[in-house]
Order: sequence, then structure tokens, then C-alpha cells
Amino acid sequence: MLPRGIDALDARLIRALCETPRAGVMELARRLGVARGTVQARLDKLQQRGVIIGFDPDLDLRAMGYEVLAFVSLEIAQGRLEDVCSHLREIPEVLEIHSVTGPGDLHCRVVAHTNEHLQAVIGRILEVAGIDRTTTQIALTEQLRYRVLPLVELAIDAEPDRRRPAAR
Repeated sequence: MLPRGIDALDARLIRALCETPRAGVMELARRLGVARGTVQARLDKLQQRGVIIGFDPDLDLRAMGYEVLAFVSLEIAQGRLEDVCSHLREIPEVLEIHSVTGPGDLHCRVVAHTNEHLQAVIGRILEVAGIDRTTTQIALTEQLRYRVLPLVELAIDAEPDRRRPAAR
């Protein structure tokens, strides 16, 4: 079984990738002060372990014309979860689907060009049998963008500073 978590070098590597996503292995090695082979091996292991799951571009959906962001909660009939999720995966405007606890069964992040387009997307969501009820909330402004770097920074902060002698 592969180890869980990340160490300080992994964290520094991830931070460098976030700061300069298009940097090559040689540039990352120079920035981190380690060998190119070390960076490549760490990247490979982080991918094998599922820590790094992609190198997709970070897109601004508003710049792409998707002005409306909404969260749609779905209550699903017993035994229909897989059918509903399969249907939702076919709708490009459905960005994420999460099974949740609480009043709904699924929580979806959905985008649309306009409120009218959102209504059409919700209509498409409802085309599958097995959805008992939906509740939609439209996001007005983004207060905190999705982020993971602060979690990575925790691993860096937890690493003892090797330049300082240990206290006696």
C-alpha cells in the first residue's frame, strides 16, 4: 500500500507547480534546489498515489460566457442513484456531483449562460426518472475560490527547519 499524506518536499513541489503551472522538471528542480531526477520521481509518485490528479488548465467560466453559477440539491428515489448520476454526467453544465447527508441526496455545481439557460439546464436534469425534488441556489458572488494550497502549506510548516540546530 502506498503511503498517505505528503512531506515537506512534496508540498514545496506542489506549491511550485501551483505558482508556475507550466514549469518543466528542470525549472522545478532549480527552484527547489534538488536534482531533476528527484523532482521527476516525486511527481510520478504523487500521481501514482492519486495526490496529483491532473494538470488541466484552470479556466475562468465567466470569461467563457457562463455567468450563472448555481448549486442544485436533488432528492432521489430509492434505488435510482446510479441512473440519475449517469444522466447528470451527460449534461456538460453539471460540473460536480456529490452524494451528501441532510435533506438532499445529491449536491451539484451547475453553470449556465443566463438564468433562462439555467432553467433549461434544470429542465434537462429533470428528464430522468428518479428525481423526487430539486432545490436550486444561485451563487451571487464568490467569497473564497476553491483552494487547496493552504493544506499543502501545512505540510511545509510541519517540517522542522533543518538549517537550525535542534534545541537541547
